[in-house]
Amino acid sequence: MRQQERLGLILDRLAKHGTVSVLDLTTELNASPASIRRDLRALEEQQLLKRTHGGAVAAEVIYELPMRYRTGRHQEEKLRIAQAAVRLVTESVHSVGLGGGTTTTELARALGSLGRSLKVVTNALNIAGDLSVRSAIDLVVTGGSVRPESYELVGPIADRALAGIHLDLVFLGVDGIDATGGISTHDEVEAQTDHCLMHTAARVVVLADSSKVGNRAFTRIAPIEEVAMLVTDAGADPAELDRLRSAGVEVITVSA
Repeated sequence: MRQQERLGLILDRLAKHGTVSVLDLTTELNASPASIRRDLRALEEQQLLKRTHGGAVAAEVIYELPMRYRTGRHQEEKLRIAQAAVRLVTESVHSVGLGGGTTTTELARALGSLGRSLKVVTNALNIAGDLSVRSAIDLVVTGGSVRPESYELVGPIADRALAGIHLDLVFLGVDGIDATGGISTHDEVEAQTDHCLMHTAARVVVLADSSKVGNRAFTRIAPIEEVAMLVTDAGADPAELDRLRSAGVEVITVSA
């Protein structure tokens, strides 16, 4: 297992349990104690945890994990969500918008494998890199200021680039979705650019694994009325999904 994968999994365990031990991580991740200690030291230097004797505890506040550490979290669910989402891109769909995030990144890879002509607009640098080598994809990338946590281009330049564009579908990753609070993310500038991307299409599809359903992040992107569909996994709280349906959101759940 690569170090980046180990770091993401360590942070995932901290998010769930609040504490980890070197002994447990050594067994679970099939790594040496020395490697685990180096991993914990690297994460502590980034203020993502605090080391203790024999392990670590979560930092007091973690608002958002850098994307490079989120890749391995809920990975199977994200792959299934992306596979369900790509089926929405029927022959009648000629243009799509993709926001940033780990699940939309998986969708971008699936779109690149369709082998048919498709216009894709994105503000995510990593997605643009993946699709730039796909000859069938007519790729449009916004300008803007780079947000290192998500590899997204955001801010007024990105917002202006999206003005006047008309797309068939927009797929958006979020940090939280609930029937009352709408969809949300950790950064207010990103939220504004996401909202501009939403306005390029009449139909917005949110891709969110079950850990995001029923949660609210710092900044609202849009009210729930602006979301047409949610694609999530079967681990989502059924009561939360019922509330979303009652608010007019079509819900697709994928299972293993």
